This record gives sequence, C-alpha cells and structure tokens, in this order.
Amino acid sequence: MPSLACNEDHFPNQESCFSFAVGVGEAANFAAYAFAPATLVTPLCALSVLVSSILSSYFLNEKLNIHGKIGCVLSILASTMMVIHGPQEQMIFTLAEMSEKLRSPGFIGFAICVLASSTALIFVVGPQYGHSNVLVYVLICSSIGSLSVSCGKGLGISLKELFSGKSVLKEPLGWVLLFCLVVCISIQINYLNRALDIFNASLVTPIYYVLFSTAVMTCSAILFKEWQHMVLDSIIGTVSGFLTIVFGIFPLHAFRDIPFSPDLIYSSLRSS
Repeated sequence: MPSLACNEDHFPNQESCFSFAVGVGEAANFAAYAFAPATLVTPLCALSVLVSSILSSYFLNEKLNIHGKIGCVLSILASTMMVIHGPQEQMIFTLAEMSEKLRSPGFIGFAICVLASSTALIFVVGPQYGHSNVLVYVLICSSIGSLSVSCGKGLGISLKELFSGKSVLKEPLGWVLLFCLVVCISIQINYLNRALDIFNASLVTPIYYVLFSTAVMTCSAILFKEWQHMVLDSIIGTVSGFLTIVFGIFPLHAFRDIPFSPDLIYSSLRSS
C-alpha cells in the first residue's frame, strides 16, 4: 500500500493535506456504517479522538496530562467491551427491504419528532438561547445526525447493489436518500461550526459525542431492531461500554489544558 504521509511531494501545503485526510476518514466512516451496525460504529468513533490526542502529543509536542492518559485507557477498554457485546442488526440487502424499514410506524414517528424538535430549535429556541446555551446547537446537530446515518446506511446498500450489477439508478429511493443525506450533513456542519465558534471546543466535543451517539443508537434501534434479540449480558455490556467511553472522552477534552501530572502531585504534597 502506498504511503499516505503528508509530505511536500504529494501535498503543497497543510490545508490540502488536512482536506485529503478528512476525506479519507469520512469515506472510511461511510463504509463502516454501510457494513456494520450503527450502534457499534458510532461509539467506536471515539477512537478518532483518542488517536488524534496521541498523534498530536507525538508530532505536535502537545502535552497529554494524566487526565488524558486515563481517558485514553478507558476508551480503549470500553471500545473492546462494545466490540465483544455489540448488537447484530437485521440484515438488509436490497433497497426494497430498506424501503419497508423506512415506512415502519416507529421510524416515521421518530423522524417526525426529530424534524419537529429540530425546527423548533432552529427557528424559535436558537435565535434566543443559541449564543448562551451550548445544548441548543449541539442538539440540532445530534438529532439531524441520526437521520443522516440512516440515509447513509440506505445509500450504502444502494451502492452495493449498483456494484453487483443491479439497475438501482432507476430507483427513486436511492436519489431521495442521497438528497436527504446532503441536506442533513449540511445542517450538521452549519450548526456544529456555530457551536464551535461560540463555545470552547473542549466543551462542545464531548457533549456532541454523547448526544450524537445516543440519537444514532436510538434511531438505529428503532429502524433496524438491533436490540430485539440481544440477551441481558450483551445489553449490559454494550451500555456499560458506551458509558465508559463517555467517562473517558470527558476528561480527555475537559481537562486537556490543565497541567496535571504525578510530579505535580508530588511537589504539591511536599509543599503542603
């Protein structure tokens, strides 16, 4: 496999390197949602936070304090737990099967609630409280994001059918899913950028991760019945793994700028 290193021969500046890396990451993320349960993929996205923290500590000489190291360890252990106890979704191979899932009363009710609440947040709550409460814009990103994952899942199924030789380009559902995916992602990016412009990234990132993961897991459970055939120990393992990732991500972001190390504790104890 050729090297993807961001050097001057392949990328004239850091911006193009960053764009290329983001594009590759999003393509891999889309492929993961197409082939694996969303309840498993979404929490494991926390590993990207872990990897970026470790790489920034190694290449950019950013200090990873003891809170960050504890958060990394917790995220790794919890991710392993979720892989072991992760749910199995109902296998869907065709757009016709996906269409039946999308027409189910449970998903229609969930989608109506998401659209109604997001509309209220955008046009009523946002103008008044968006600049003072971090939850407003993050809730918009998270709720709309659950629908974008469902659209991406269906679009992945249509692409698999297309590569297998079926004439899915004539199916209107594939184009509808593509349009909805573009709209949902545009709304996500817009309001996530607004939240990051107003509030500190160390506050926005963990809150967005928790709310987005919860919304996606709820939508996926309703749409694909991922939790229907899970035994009790697998449910406990999955929920415990998700909560542990949350507890690992929070100190990794919230306390990343606080100088805290064993040497500092030792010196504080000696001085006291």
